Amino acid sequence: MRYFAKLHGQKEAVPVDIEPAGDNRYKLTHAGKSVVVDALALEGGALSLLLEGNSYNVEFDETGDEVRVLVRGQWSRIDVADERRLRLRQGTAGFSVEGKQLIAAPMPGKVVKVLVKLGDEVKEGQGLVVVEAMKMENELKSPKAGKVVELPAREGTAVEINARLVVVE
Repeated sequence: MRYFAKLHGQKEAVPVDIEPAGDNRYKLTHAGKSVVVDALALEGGALSLLLEGNSYNVEFDETGDEVRVLVRGQWSRIDVADERRLRLRQGTAGFSVEGKQLIAAPMPGKVVKVLVKLGDEVKEGQGLVVVEAMKMENELKSPKAGKVVELPAREGTAVEINARLVVVE
């Protein structure tokens, strides 16, 4: 099956083909290069991977289309879509969200920076607040152009999952 993966900060998604190769093994092909990965599922959704003689324990945290991946103590954010989902996204690319939009904490953490003030006009994709969780800073962005009408987020405060941080109208 073909997937399209985009590392956080990259502009273009890259195709990755994944084919079963028997006995917990998978053939991954990217940019014309193929590798075989031996994958063993661990508790909690983690994987133990054997790739070109190197062993990796990999943990995943999925949020919508984005997957956070922990390898060797380093978190990376990757947007992953199969061909069907990618076509659906492209078909709706001209539409934007309407009405009040609540930006909530995606996980428990601490507000380390508030990037806007109450009443500020913001653009779609503009950073609003930075939340630190599991030693990683996550910049939460505006899903639409509009005005900041609520701003419960305060720098230095702890927040629970789904805590109200910013409302853009």
